[in-house]
Amino acid sequence: MSKKKITSFGEYIRQLRESAELPLRKVAAQLDIDPSLLGKIERNERQPTKEVIDGIAKVFNQDAKHLHMEYLSDQIAYKILDEDANIDILKVAEKKVEYLKANRNK
Repeated sequence: MSKKKITSFGEYIRQLRESAELPLRKVAAQLDIDPSLLGKIERNERQPTKEVIDGIAKVFNQDAKHLHMEYLSDQIAYKILDEDANIDILKVAEKKVEYLKANRNK
């Protein structure tokens, strides 16, 4: 049974690009963004927009929902790391998400 290797969102995007043997400039052109911006996204120095994530999904024939999940999980992980918070914060956040969903349409 193989485990999925854990990577950052940027590393994951770089792996997709390199596996497809596509140069950064060609992928950036398909996304209609500057190659330096794509490089920064791959190095986790800049955050992609939702539109860029959707474009990446199309370019690499990936599920957009999965890519958004990968991106958001990075954001949560970095926030916990930056705040030096305990991982138990995720349990509290999960309960708050359930509460907010339940009360969203009231």
